Amino acid sequence: MRVNPIKPETMNDEVRYVHDEVFKLITHSQGPVVMTNDEGALTGPFPPMLAFPQFGIPALSFVRSLDNHATLPKKVREVAILTVGAAFGARFELYAHEIMAKHFGFSSTTVASLASGIRPADLNQEEAIAYEIASILAKGHIVPDSAYNLAKEILGQEGLAELIFLVGAYTLLATVLNGFDVLP
Repeated sequence: MRVNPIKPETMNDEVRYVHDEVFKLITHSQGPVVMTNDEGALTGPFPPMLAFPQFGIPALSFVRSLDNHATLPKKVREVAILTVGAAFGARFELYAHEIMAKHFGFSSTTVASLASGIRPADLNQEEAIAYEIASILAKGHIVPDSAYNLAKEILGQEGLAELIFLVGAYTLLATVLNGFDVLP
């Protein structure tokens, strides 16, 4: 890890406010995933984001807006996130979202497949199209019209837009995690 967790008491007021908001958010939405150390400092992508608040705070705001306006089922979101995490080899993203995917009801076999970049056979229609779109985008390719139209038919225009922005957000997080060599 290239940026160590920051003790909350050492932060300026702006960064401490963001820290506290993130802490509330992750204890609410990421309950089964441990994302703090013994000193109460955030781990995962948060140390670099808080160490460089001019970049990290807007990124966190973007990710939070996706959580605040989420309409896709949690399992569909986890498929997309794990697909991105696998494509980028983002170890912390995979660690956190393997736990979340199991928490939301995916089998260990399905989670292992997703984390390995393999499409599981037991995905429902929404999950399967989320995998396809996320996989295409995570490879840096343009989504073909046929896949886009199918996804729009299955998820709706708003759901597809949410999926595309979600993939973009977790691509950003995977890049931050890999760039700062963040481990679980």
